[in-house]
Amino acid sequence: MTTHHPVYPDLEGKTVLISGGASGIGEFMVRAFAAQGAKVGFIDIADQPSRSLADELTAAGGSVTYARADITDIEALKAAIDTIRRANGPITVLVNNAAHDQRHDFFEVTPEFFDDRVAINLKHAYFAAQAIIPDMIAAGGGSIVNVGSISWMMGSEDLSVYATLKSAAYGLTRVLARQFGKDNIRVNCVLPGWIMTQRQLDLWVTAEAEAEIYRNQCLKRKLTPEEVAKSVLFLASEESSGMTCQQIIVDGGWV
Repeated sequence: MTTHHPVYPDLEGKTVLISGGASGIGEFMVRAFAAQGAKVGFIDIADQPSRSLADELTAAGGSVTYARADITDIEALKAAIDTIRRANGPITVLVNNAAHDQRHDFFEVTPEFFDDRVAINLKHAYFAAQAIIPDMIAAGGGSIVNVGSISWMMGSEDLSVYATLKSAAYGLTRVLARQFGKDNIRVNCVLPGWIMTQRQLDLWVTAEAEAEIYRNQCLKRKLTPEEVAKSVLFLASEESSGMTCQQIIVDGGWV
């Protein structure tokens, strides 16, 4: 796939915050927004790859700030948001991307595991929005993009907790879009399908899995993280100015 993106002039100079930006889909989002000339801040717990990414993009002329935090610690998350705000100014684009799709058997899920999955896949998105929406109100508007998943639409049997929480991402999207539309804040949700991040390739993309992809997708090829990042750029920019309370599915037509 090409690494070029359309240019969205309104994103230049905007302060963007992305959770989970060190690897996978999040890394491609960080790269895409940096290429637009945005002031990009990202939060992650993986220190070495995060610093490498920030250093690489800064050396190339980008404005990229990394703040380390465990997103399951809400106070640490808020502190990281404050670090990025101090470095880059009021935040007007928020991408709630951080997640973890650990496979699990329904009968082996414990209350502790369930609560941990809530913290990793949903809770941080709620409190990041709570911390950042005041910036958007003061600025006269903003864009929030929640990253969901088609797992709940597929009824993925080995992802019962994850799929449940990713369906909640769309519920959060609709509530925030309704509540803050009066403040010119748009809230949308991107639902990736099976995206070929390095984690997926390393852990789950076997020959049998590839056959499943080609059987179920309308597009008979693997999807890349960059293709999700393109949709997020669009929803963050004023090119989607009339869109809110929506979900965009990036799954190659999985049926």
